[in-house]
Amino acid sequence: MAIESSVANLDFAELKRDRQFHPSPTCWEDEVLYFLMLDRFSDGRERGFIGNDGAVSDSGTTPIFADADRGNAFTTPQDETGWREAGNGYCGGTLKGLESKIGYLKRLGVTALWVSPVLRQVAFQETYHGYGIQNFLDVDPHFGTREDLRDMVRVAHDNGIRVVLDIILNHSGNVFSYDPDRHLTRDERGHSFLDPRWDDRPYRVRGFNRASGEATLPFARLPEATGQPNGDAIWPRELQDPGTFTGKGRISNWDFDPEFREGDFFDLKDIHLGGGDLADYQPSPALKTLCECYKFWIAFADLDGFRVDTVKHMDLGAARYLASVMHEFAQSIGKDQFYLIGEITGGRFRAFDTLEVTGLDAALGIDDIPDKLEFLLKGFRNPTDYFSLFRNSLLVHKDSHIWFRDKVVTMIDDHDQVRKGEHKARFCAGDPPATLMLSALALNATTLGIPCVYYGSEQLFDGAGDNDRYLRQCMFGGPFGAFRSRERHFFREDGFVYRELAKVLKLRREHVALRRGRQFLREISGNGVDYGLPRMIGSEIRSVVPWSRLLDTTEILLAVNTDQRDARTASVVIDRDLHAPGSTLACLYSTSPDEVGRTVAVERRPDDARVVRLTVPAAGFVMYA
Repeated sequence: MAIESSVANLDFAELKRDRQFHPSPTCWEDEVLYFLMLDRFSDGRERGFIGNDGAVSDSGTTPIFADADRGNAFTTPQDETGWREAGNGYCGGTLKGLESKIGYLKRLGVTALWVSPVLRQVAFQETYHGYGIQNFLDVDPHFGTREDLRDMVRVAHDNGIRVVLDIILNHSGNVFSYDPDRHLTRDERGHSFLDPRWDDRPYRVRGFNRASGEATLPFARLPEATGQPNGDAIWPRELQDPGTFTGKGRISNWDFDPEFREGDFFDLKDIHLGGGDLADYQPSPALKTLCECYKFWIAFADLDGFRVDTVKHMDLGAARYLASVMHEFAQSIGKDQFYLIGEITGGRFRAFDTLEVTGLDAALGIDDIPDKLEFLLKGFRNPTDYFSLFRNSLLVHKDSHIWFRDKVVTMIDDHDQVRKGEHKARFCAGDPPATLMLSALALNATTLGIPCVYYGSEQLFDGAGDNDRYLRQCMFGGPFGAFRSRERHFFREDGFVYRELAKVLKLRREHVALRRGRQFLREISGNGVDYGLPRMIGSEIRSVVPWSRLLDTTEILLAVNTDQRDARTASVVIDRDLHAPGSTLACLYSTSPDEVGRTVAVERRPDDARVVRLTVPAAGFVMYA
């Protein structure tokens, strides 16, 4: 299929003709997201995994990982260096590979995919992550074709899984080069160079970059005779106008406004999106062009939502314009709840206010939520630190749980871990018990928000280091496999965490209270007399941590144990009006399988409160109803 060179060539009437588009969910809090980096997920060459049809595939070449394969990439110092360097570039994941693993995700309980950016990247750099776009109307050939994207989405929909695509408006790839005239700087070797860093003044531009990287093209629209888009400059043609870019150089102070809105992300070039106050914001021609491009992808691939990158670095007016255009277009083709999830760094105040004024649907909770969730489970945060995130009505100006129910995407690990600075580490770094990883994922899945699993968590990926690459190891093995391995894949469905998380997510689907109910951290007592919220003693907490989800006349009681060595028992307060003394709660799930089906009796305290006595396995998770 020929790739359009201009948004003027997009035929929306043809894209809509005689098509039934996949409908939106009724409530996005019912969904379970799974975030994957496409280049690191699957190349389609694995052997011995269970396919979409439920049969074991024997046509691939990459065998499944076994414990004996740990460290197989580190046999020599040269091998170790090669493994690490492989993590800096393309490893080989494709859309076809992802399509072949839809069954794996469905059986886990995933109902919506969040896929890293797939659009065409600058040709002369290894921007495997997808954030260096050169053509906003084409798929990068490393990942496949436009048809491959459409086919993958269709297979996902056929299996009850929606697709949310990661998109970028704030910047393009490194599509032009500066001709700097100031800020003389020395590099680590003592060489002098002029550094184009932001100082609120535009820089001269040497020219658009060719596919080979040389800046030898005029910084202007390419001649019409250029014809079919190629790897030169930027596409579609409308974005070749010099006014597309702010041209003020790279950000050095990430907290100074307007620098963080106008500056480049390193060598990714900032796009001028418009100007004016929020109420009368005037979108730039570039923003209008980008919106036409993303409307095209909604219709062409039948997408269900976008994750919008770097919203903090966009004008609020630009985010509002995007939200209005995307929602209206999606509604015109029957997607009434097309979801826009914003990456809004800077804390909950900024996230809440940004959603309120822009019309974006949800914020990505990548600041305080994953920190408090991870270290609560590991015994180094007070439970109230995590649960109070969902009850701060002064912050959200609303009832305790309303905003957080479907306005925040919650997760433990992600591909950046900005919160950890230069000390990146997945939850499983340091080899905690597998039950602890399961308990963390279960806590995330059964508390407020839209839960999201980061790829590899269900396989206990343990990457850690001083660079993002260690959070992005390959599920399919390749040259940069997890556990310091290579050429071994990780699509195992018999592992403890995968198998047990599938059970937890099945229960989440079956019990609406786990998805939409109110949420309360519960008081506990060790002696049956003195009650209080679980809390740290000294510098740690080793305790049962219980919470309830309540909807109408239903209460589901859940608990984790932050003690990794021993089971813990506590009396737990539950709702007085819903439980008569002498009634029972039955165990729906426990990391100790023998407990499932057993009951605990409801007792009356002298003050007429209702309590049950719970035992939670070491590093475990339980669910009662």
